[in-house]
Amino acid sequence: MNGFQECIFDPQLLRRFDVSGPRYTSYPTADRFVEAYTADSYISWLHRRNIGGVAKPLSLYVHIPFCNTICYYCACNKVITKNRAHSAKYIKYLCREIAMQAAELEGTHEVVQLHLGGGTPTFLSHEEMRELMGCIRQHFHLVPNGEYSIEIDPRKVDAETVALLAELGFNRMSVGVQDFDTGVQEAVNRIQSSGETALVINAARAQHFKSVSMDLIYGLPRQTVFSFDRTLDTVLELHPDRISLYSYAHLPALVKAQRQINETELPAGETKLQILQLAIRRLTEAGYVYIGMDHFAKPEDELAVAQRQGRLHRNFQGYSTHADADLMAFGISAIGKVGTSYSQNVRTLDEYYDLLDQGLLPIMRGIELTADDVLRRSIIQALMCHFELSIESIEIAHLIDFKSYFAPELEALAEMEKAGLLMLEPDWITVLPRGRMLVRVIAMVFDRYLRVERERVRYSKVI
Repeated sequence: MNGFQECIFDPQLLRRFDVSGPRYTSYPTADRFVEAYTADSYISWLHRRNIGGVAKPLSLYVHIPFCNTICYYCACNKVITKNRAHSAKYIKYLCREIAMQAAELEGTHEVVQLHLGGGTPTFLSHEEMRELMGCIRQHFHLVPNGEYSIEIDPRKVDAETVALLAELGFNRMSVGVQDFDTGVQEAVNRIQSSGETALVINAARAQHFKSVSMDLIYGLPRQTVFSFDRTLDTVLELHPDRISLYSYAHLPALVKAQRQINETELPAGETKLQILQLAIRRLTEAGYVYIGMDHFAKPEDELAVAQRQGRLHRNFQGYSTHADADLMAFGISAIGKVGTSYSQNVRTLDEYYDLLDQGLLPIMRGIELTADDVLRRSIIQALMCHFELSIESIEIAHLIDFKSYFAPELEALAEMEKAGLLMLEPDWITVLPRGRMLVRVIAMVFDRYLRVERERVRYSKVI
């Protein structure tokens, strides 16, 4: 393994290879899922989990879609409301779905990982949070010392809420920030003080949360190199365990909320690159390890440790330490993975409630992976998580001759090698420090669906 990952910022390479592409939280990506995959398909995979008497441990994802206010940059599936009755009803139906899925589940009900995402999970009242976690514990066994995380909006959370979350078993937290500059916050309709954020992070540490992650976005309206430098000052003072540094993708034709953003206030491409360069330099100088894509972590954080030990994995929540878990997902638009299949729930509350009222699981679409999908997924995972690939291990695991099977891909990689992104050897493909910011582009070479139908879906730019 490579140990601590070095990342070299090369603006020329970034400009040359800054194409649109998927983030590979799954392969095949969600836009390849098909409606021929139904609730019955999903149930059959739940029934097959215990074939041979061995079932993988479980990871659970619960989607809470509600937000009090809209953040103009956000492309998540969300419901903007101040009406608390909406969440009360939703929790009742969530518990119904959890019970239905658990009833079909064969094999262990042991959970090693849980994530509440949204939306804003802390939109829920304390009573609703207790009800939800009580329902989960009724149907699943959350093992001691598992990874139990929740996304937090610091504007709506106080120390009492953090204490409740700890009491309910949460031990990891992801804090939404994006930017501390007040001008940027006004432009994206998310006013959030550093004091509010510090209160939540300090409360999490007082409650012995094992990891606090912070989300930042570069490329937002009114951002400058100078303003983001000040934001980084505040971030480093708060010293979160992990930092996600996302590139803002302005797609107003697809994301209605983004139409509220004044496009003339977006930073120029060159400024955006300079902000990214600044952030990488400051975070690495402060001791953060570059995990991959847009993630950084302290050297002692579990993600950095998992990467050094070769255990890092990618799923729908990003980088993870549990490669061997089946992922069961609950709530609107939630995506799960059981065996070699993916499934996704319906996107709207009305559809969700209607199907559950009929006694049906609210599956909208999914996919059963072919042998080729599984092969390519393992390659993409290795590149995205470890920046290197053992050709021999792929040949042994999948019974192929790599050079003949991937002849077109190796041609494309040879061009990237000339550009300095990677190194091709008889038994290894290694992403070089200059190519690590562009690992998505390298992974895209192995995406068969992209090659067949390159322009069907608009993705966010890599940088």
